[in-house]
Amino acid sequence: MAVRKFKPTTPGQRHKVIGVFKGQITATTPEKSLTVGKRSTGGRNSSGHLSTRYRGGGHKRKLRLIDFKRINDNIPAVVKSIEYDPNRSARIALLYYTDGSKAYMIAPNGLEVGQTVMSGENAAPEVGNCLPLSKIPVGTLIHCIELRPGQGASMARSAGTFAQLTSREGDYAIIKLPSGETRKVLLTCRATVGVVGNSDHALESSGKAGRSRWLGRRPHNRGVVMNPVDHPMGGGEGRQSGGHPRSRTGLYAKGLKTRSPKKHSSKYIIERRKK
Repeated sequence: MAVRKFKPTTPGQRHKVIGVFKGQITATTPEKSLTVGKRSTGGRNSSGHLSTRYRGGGHKRKLRLIDFKRINDNIPAVVKSIEYDPNRSARIALLYYTDGSKAYMIAPNGLEVGQTVMSGENAAPEVGNCLPLSKIPVGTLIHCIELRPGQGASMARSAGTFAQLTSREGDYAIIKLPSGETRKVLLTCRATVGVVGNSDHALESSGKAGRSRWLGRRPHNRGVVMNPVDHPMGGGEGRQSGGHPRSRTGLYAKGLKTRSPKKHSSKYIIERRKK
């Protein structure tokens, strides 16, 4: 198991469980041509007003330019390294294409340095290869799935997640997503074969509040401890539980369906996600 626990020599280490880099990460510095600077907003919008609370601070990061479209069709690429990305839970892989170009991709389980991967209709349905859903065998575990052709991967991208291609109907593939939702996706949409790596990410525990501050998350106060002027669940004589759970703007937080029944994409959803 690729997580590390600590002896409780300090209160912060008592519950601390973090991922192990040794044996998984093969490069410590990112590819310079595929990184750009990332400005910290602190929850402010373009006018400088606070639009998202409880954000700010955190360690400085650089964005890695991930190739979610995998448009270099039928050009073999060699996995040069497996790297850490501070902007996502999954690991990323650096690809060197035979035409001289470079790109980052989400690293699935089983991907190794030196392995050759490819994208396009002629690619074999093997781990790390990206190909249309029409070319992937039924029952295959997939990730990084497009919702619309050419849009780029938008589903099943987090660490340890995967979807399953269950069947085909006409121009559509039936896919069971990580949320439990079953929906139709066009067969021309692409997906990558395999399960997203770093599946032990779910076992990690920060151990102390300071690690949340390193990630740019500031202390979050509950609605029930506020005054009625600040939150619908605030106020009351003594400590009150707060009545119906709802958001700061009054929307119910539990039990109320927020999806519009007239939404165009509802006809593609066969079974809603499990609660």
